Amino acid sequence: MSDKIAAAVDALNAKLDGADFDGSAKFVIEGEGAIVVDANGARASDEETEVTLTADVETFEAMMSGDLNPTSAFMSGKLALDGDMGMAMKLGSVIS
Repeated sequence: MSDKIAAAVDALNAKLDGADFDGSAKFVIEGEGAIVVDANGARASDEETEVTLTADVETFEAMMSGDLNPTSAFMSGKLALDGDMGMAMKLGSVIS
């Protein structure tokens, strides 16, 4: 697991702490790997999920730091989505 993926897992778990997210989503960080988020938290994995969100490292880090809203990232083309838009919106509200 890359350092970027490990840091991303930690950041997502911190944001998910106490949150009620009952779906499944995967973040693909280009050139680094994938992270699955579900009711059990975040972990490095590439399993199937309800929605897949793809971004470069800089975009993902900006979303995790709060400098970039996930919806804004999607609308500007910095975040690609494949799958259930509703689940992506639900996750976006948890990590924003």
